[in-house]
Amino acid sequence: MPAQNPHYRIGEAAALSGVSAANIRYYEKEGLLSAPVRSDNSYRTYSDPDLHQLRFIRMCRAMDMSLDEVRALLNLDLRSKADCAAACETLDGHLSHVRERLAELRKLEKDLIAIRDCCDGQDATCHLIEMLHQRADAQALPRAGKAAGKRHV
Repeated sequence: MPAQNPHYRIGEAAALSGVSAANIRYYEKEGLLSAPVRSDNSYRTYSDPDLHQLRFIRMCRAMDMSLDEVRALLNLDLRSKADCAAACETLDGHLSHVRERLAELRKLEKDLIAIRDCCDGQDATCHLIEMLHQRADAQALPRAGKAAGKRHV
């Protein structure tokens, strides 16, 4: 007869959730997953609700959500109108980021096409490599103390 409340060790939880054991530990450290129950021999054990939460986190991360966005969604109640509005706001913010990133990627695509079009591989030297070297030299060095732009995740 199967156990009423199955508990899984971290390797089993990783296999069943699709989240690596290292990431499970990281999500615990970051507060996305509650500290696990410890068995008599001090092994971490996870329940079916823990596995669901890990799958939820994995799905959100696969959609490129930040840990803060995932955390915000995990803290919401499915039955609360106010929490529904908060979920919409979180998703709208993420959607805005995705749209910004898509615009950046379209610009990058055009730039890469322009670089690729500068060389057909038939000349004695590779103009593509020349252009990449020229661009590397043309880039200004970051100022000391000024942080580079922060990425989303």
